[in-house]
Amino acid sequence: MTEHLVIRNLQQVFTGELRYPTLTRYNRLEARPRTNNFTRALHAEVRDPLWLLCKQWQMGEFLGDDAGTPVYAKIHVEGQRITKYQPAGASVQKFAHDTPLEATVERRAFPFAVGTQKMSLDLRLLMGRRWLKMIPAATAPLFKDAYPIEPPNPASKADAAICAHPEVWQQWKAVAGRAMDGAQLYFHLKTPGNVASDDIAGLSVADKSSIDAAGVEFVRWFEALYFHPSETSDAWQPERLEYQFDCAVPDGQGGEKVLNAEEYYHERLDWYNFDWEKGKTLDEPAEAAPEAPVEARYTTQSFIPAPVRFDGMPDTRWWAFEDGKTNFGDIKPGTTDLAKLLFIEFGLVYANDWFVLPYTVPTGSVLNIRGLAVTNTFGERYWIEPAGRGSDEAWQRWNMFSLNIKGEKEEPADLTLLVLPTVPKIQEGQPMEEVALIRDEMANMVWGIETAVPLAHGRTKPGNIAAAEFHDFLQGLIPTAVPVAKPAWKAPFRYDIMTSVPENWIPFVPEHIPGSNRRIQLRRAAMPRFLENENPPIFERVRPRTVLLREGLDQGTPYHIHEEEVPRAGVHVLQAFQRTRWTNGKVFTWLGVKKRTGRGEGHSGLAFDRLVPAD
Repeated sequence: MTEHLVIRNLQQVFTGELRYPTLTRYNRLEARPRTNNFTRALHAEVRDPLWLLCKQWQMGEFLGDDAGTPVYAKIHVEGQRITKYQPAGASVQKFAHDTPLEATVERRAFPFAVGTQKMSLDLRLLMGRRWLKMIPAATAPLFKDAYPIEPPNPASKADAAICAHPEVWQQWKAVAGRAMDGAQLYFHLKTPGNVASDDIAGLSVADKSSIDAAGVEFVRWFEALYFHPSETSDAWQPERLEYQFDCAVPDGQGGEKVLNAEEYYHERLDWYNFDWEKGKTLDEPAEAAPEAPVEARYTTQSFIPAPVRFDGMPDTRWWAFEDGKTNFGDIKPGTTDLAKLLFIEFGLVYANDWFVLPYTVPTGSVLNIRGLAVTNTFGERYWIEPAGRGSDEAWQRWNMFSLNIKGEKEEPADLTLLVLPTVPKIQEGQPMEEVALIRDEMANMVWGIETAVPLAHGRTKPGNIAAAEFHDFLQGLIPTAVPVAKPAWKAPFRYDIMTSVPENWIPFVPEHIPGSNRRIQLRRAAMPRFLENENPPIFERVRPRTVLLREGLDQGTPYHIHEEEVPRAGVHVLQAFQRTRWTNGKVFTWLGVKKRTGRGEGHSGLAFDRLVPAD
């Protein structure tokens, strides 16, 4: 291969003493200094007008407009606050501006009972201790007798969820007959017309009055400690494994506009979860609640525009040097990284063309900018309308933070800015329940694997361990069979009707949707429980132990999941406590559900009609 031609003496080339046949190809144009001294070059001396003209051409200054700098501006906006909130399938409520929207949407009922088994012993004891501190000490034994914690029976199947797990049995046995079940009192007080002194014999008139007043304070204390939902405020859709809800905003013309959140499950609630749903209205809330403060419909505000700056931003003047906080040469955006490309272009090309306008918007509001009046240094005044106007389907229009319009064609784009009462950070506890929905192509079904199961004392346990302990406990309740003499001859093979799977594997089988021959949905089924030496065999069904998979079970209704909600990668659904602090300093704690992508398909090992070796 021919070596690269290197010119040792440029001076001889310029004077014509050296001549080489060359084929020039330019890949990059850049300066080539003739000395190692940059002192004079960095002076940028004014006495070289040709150099200045070249630099102006290089920096694109000849392409600029002869425009003045904005010195004064007025913004004209239209704003309203959200007034209504409706979970999917529930009644309309007043929108709570003093509550984080995540807490309002995600909150779910605490699992104080699963089927006939009492749960959440830790919360029951917490509520009981609180109540005993609020009443006279002399009346405490009366409430312990009225709302006791019953001792479990290790010989009964009904208490298997307690006695099958040693740590649960230990804690339940330690407090049985000694502590008070505060949850029973809370449920009694939540029934309309009930008071704390009901069915408590031996109370004086003065004690009844103070105890009834303490009952009201007790309910207020618990609902302030935990953001507990009512029966008609749960937005979770179990068949879709996601939250669905609507919000309504007055349109200023006697009607309203509806914001629809059709698919929320990913831990961060913001404007992009909503779409405008034209032609839909929400009913008036049934409950009486204080009206949220409503701002004036139109407001006009004056301000002085300020240039947009950030640390490390390139200086727009040639004579100034940057501080080096940001190395723009080391930024390597991908072809799909639009945000990073816009950031670089803004900092390097249009940095002195952007101005920030301070405008405060209350949370839970929608805002429409009608226009902007700008006065520049030449005294010229311009009226600027919002960008992004045009058809909602025009993909070439430029806009940010705008919402789509559902189900409409050739609609004008809605340029409304939505500011939600959400929080930037939420603390999440360990999952109280966790379910992995996976596809099993060999068995042609979907399995709901309970990977984390709540126990009766308020903590969790891995689903496979809890299922094994529960099965072993039920097996221990069956007397051991009398050994039978083995025959002299034994067949080398035996016939298996079916294999078994762990009891934390809950099957979902395909089922035709009524009225359709092709579409299917997933219906929760049940595996039989096999116990040795059971005479006669009962073959009872294995039931799920998580609230997520027990949907409708206690009411005797089937549970269906839409088939498309479980992709080939599977899905993980978990329920955990959430905690955040609101703008007024108040702490909100609630129980919410999250959905995450799974880790692929699985195989249960379920098989039927097998001939296997006898050994």
